[in-house]
Amino acid sequence: MREHTSTGFVLITGASGGFGLEFSRQLEARGYSLLLHGRDRPRLQLTLDAMHHPDRHRLILADLNAKAGLADLLAGTAHTPLTGLVNNAGFGIWGSFEQTGIVPQIDVIKTDLKAPIALTHALLPTLLKQNGFIINVSSLAGVSPLPYMSTYAAAKAGLTFWSEALRTELAGRIRVVTLAPGPSPTGFRDVSGMPDGTGSFFRTPIAKIISASLATLDHGGGYCVPGWRHRLLYTLQKITPAGLALRIMSKQLRP
Repeated sequence: MREHTSTGFVLITGASGGFGLEFSRQLEARGYSLLLHGRDRPRLQLTLDAMHHPDRHRLILADLNAKAGLADLLAGTAHTPLTGLVNNAGFGIWGSFEQTGIVPQIDVIKTDLKAPIALTHALLPTLLKQNGFIINVSSLAGVSPLPYMSTYAAAKAGLTFWSEALRTELAGRIRVVTLAPGPSPTGFRDVSGMPDGTGSFFRTPIAKIISASLATLDHGGGYCVPGWRHRLLYTLQKITPAGLALRIMSKQLRP
């Protein structure tokens, strides 16, 4: 196994569990100090307690949907020379758009798309000075429209397009990874309300997903679809006619 002796600080948003927790474990193993962001102190503390060297890391509490959320997060990074940024925080809403309140729908856009763009713009100068990296956690939900998860798919499509454009603009100056996983056991379904059975065959272990993203980072960045199950799903999305895909997904996701 390759040994990593990296140094510097990495900010991980949404570090309270799921991908954020696993990013924390694997980046700590590479020698990084971590700024662990979340909005729930007890859950964020559990991530810190799971680290081998908790004294190297700091917690930042901020609600990205609150008016002062981004300012609170940036205040927690002040005077810290960041080497890396992992835009991981995100959530989705499952159900009929017509019957779902507009506030949670807009909150999905704020957390999944607006916050990563604003945060990256603010932190890019220090990341460039450190010859650092950015990992944007998107989703295969951003590859094609998803009935009954319309706003989430729209946010992830926007995140993917922005991330890939940013990667091209900054080529040779900073490494950018666009991570696009499919179904995985992160607790996303519990938050979104999506039924457990949908897409179960394509589930891929969290550790494998994060390892794949870091392997892509080691190769200079890129668009990462992790694991053969997710790559199969991605291929099916690409080759299935749009009208047929919409009918299939509507049947799968209809409440």
